[in-house]
Amino acid sequence: MKKEGFSAEQYIEEQTKYILERIQSGEGRLYLEFGGKLVADKHAKRVLPGFDENAKIKLLQRMSDQAEIIICIYAGDIVKSKTRQDFGITYDLEVMRLIDEFRSYDLEVNSVVVTRYEDAPAVNQFIAKLERRGIKTYTHQFTKGYPTDVDTIVSEEGYGANPYIQVSKPLIVVTGPGGGSGKLATSLSQVYHEYKLGRKARYAKFETFPIWNLPLKHPVNIAYEAATADLKDVNMIDPFHLEAYGETAVNYNRDIDAFPVLSRILQAITGSTEGYKSPTDMGVNRAGFAITDDEACREAAKQEVIRRYLISECAYRKGTVDAATLERCKLLMEEVGATRYDRPAVQAAEEYVEVKRRQDPDRYENVVVSAMQLPDGSIVTGRSSRRMVATAAMVLNAIKKLAGIQDDMLIISPTIFDSMSGTKADVLHDKSSLNLEEVIMALTLTKLTNPFAELALREIPNLNGCVAHCTAILSDKDEQAVKALGIDITSNPEFSGNNLYSV
Repeated sequence: MKKEGFSAEQYIEEQTKYILERIQSGEGRLYLEFGGKLVADKHAKRVLPGFDENAKIKLLQRMSDQAEIIICIYAGDIVKSKTRQDFGITYDLEVMRLIDEFRSYDLEVNSVVVTRYEDAPAVNQFIAKLERRGIKTYTHQFTKGYPTDVDTIVSEEGYGANPYIQVSKPLIVVTGPGGGSGKLATSLSQVYHEYKLGRKARYAKFETFPIWNLPLKHPVNIAYEAATADLKDVNMIDPFHLEAYGETAVNYNRDIDAFPVLSRILQAITGSTEGYKSPTDMGVNRAGFAITDDEACREAAKQEVIRRYLISECAYRKGTVDAATLERCKLLMEEVGATRYDRPAVQAAEEYVEVKRRQDPDRYENVVVSAMQLPDGSIVTGRSSRRMVATAAMVLNAIKKLAGIQDDMLIISPTIFDSMSGTKADVLHDKSSLNLEEVIMALTLTKLTNPFAELALREIPNLNGCVAHCTAILSDKDEQAVKALGIDITSNPEFSGNNLYSV
């Protein structure tokens, strides 16, 4: 069992209290920029075992009477169909998913802002889709003069060129589907307009990582660098905080580099020299105070760094990241003293491939194997065959083991297998093996006549959080199905065949 090292309850209590204190500590509305994932923060859950992936939205739910949300999305991310890796969906779809999630927690979504707007068909279609569903949508242009010409930035040509977003609550949460969404510019634009309207307003930032009161080279902070390797984020000691207070705090290069300009912008807007003394001062994150077992978090973060390297290998092979990103992830893995084989499922999958190829080189030349580590630490494997893909075989073997069913017992009727395969080939003109989703459907049909199939199905929820690895890059459908089960899977950077198109 994975050892917990973080108290979700303590975190929510501490974080809620601290945000409320920040709201009450000054005059005017507080614009709180939320970095990272506000909903389903799976990275935090992986590196801080015990973290509730929805902790941040739950703490906002406690303040729902005081808060409303603005969601930002960069127009370029819509045009490029940028994808959220955890869910495999594009950023524009992620915005819609976020709106649904916020509403389910009774949180008010004020509007969506398309930042650095460009007149592109995909962008305009996205805006039209939201507006026709009753979602207020704004467009912001690139801020003229940014980042060096403060006089232009804080003028009618800069922030003043953006429309003011009508808000009413004391806490305005500004979030987005990922980094570079334009949250900072939107927040500062709003603060500018508030002052132009004769009202005071303030800015603060909620960035979970890096954790400012952990050591610079703590694996949890290194894992953040691995997660943002494509953005080239680097953790640093905050020099402004050290100079102002004589205390060491960790921040990252973009916030530190931007602080002098940001400080001048806020001073120009508010007309006051009494502001933040460091980028760390701007933050409200209290995650470091809820760590209960540092060693457990170190080990979990080390595993995350390995995971990010394996993901970057496949992304490089697919052509979605550059060589510099891959090399950066490799260096970070070496920095925490790890190799790919410190992830047990990797070695188990690769060793099983070698065993099968030694048995029959011709038959198993192109065999694909998936391996998964179960909650008790044991490993189960599954290999590709004419009947099903490797991930489906792995999941079947895993739930059989969890249900105490003998390995050689069939829990899916061969008749159902043959019928589904035949329909797939004859009707859909697809001769490929049954994928994971199709095998689960076959198991569901079999349970009507086989009680062991029903026993196995009951174990599927227990796969949530398990770590797996496949010796070949998964198809899109299998990757989505595995993620839907909550299985954290990685792959070797190899394609299972020579086809250039797969779904």
